[in-house]
Amino acid sequence: MSWHPVVPVAPAVEPVSLAQAKLQCRVIGTDEDDTLDLYIASARSHAEAYCGVAFAERTVVAHCDSFSDLARLPFAPVNSVTSIEYVDPAGSTQTLPTSVYELRSDNLEPGIVLKPSQAWPAIQLGSRIALTASVGVAPPDDVLHAMLLFIADSFDRREHAKAGDWTILDSLLCNHRRSVS
Repeated sequence: MSWHPVVPVAPAVEPVSLAQAKLQCRVIGTDEDDTLDLYIASARSHAEAYCGVAFAERTVVAHCDSFSDLARLPFAPVNSVTSIEYVDPAGSTQTLPTSVYELRSDNLEPGIVLKPSQAWPAIQLGSRIALTASVGVAPPDDVLHAMLLFIADSFDRREHAKAGDWTILDSLLCNHRRSVS
């Protein structure tokens, strides 16, 4: 299984609003809005990296070396597949028709498999397959709570702090962690 860097598009809407972050940090006024927006994105990114789950809907593009890599996708949950593109043996870029494959988005272990009586097309040696998909889900309350704690902690400290052995963030996020082996 060989996945190459995922290229995310920033979500249109963050799971924590600026108003929620201001309330959590007890901020009145707009002087800290840019800083809080940064902390909101950072909190979402931290929760997503910790859990292996996208907590805001957006489009991602990922590249793999083989159609067999599609059996287990490196991100979850997958809402839909926009396109699967590959380079055929003649060197032309092709889009795989949806009649060839189906998305199996069972819980947090999504994959793309062949439909019955279908076969993966041949690809040019050394080329990569590009998967474009819509991913993301609204975070459960405890993940949202962890994000708010992360934002408030970042706002209060504003400098590097030594990480402890096990934090309340770990406790809130650990039940939503996806195995990504």
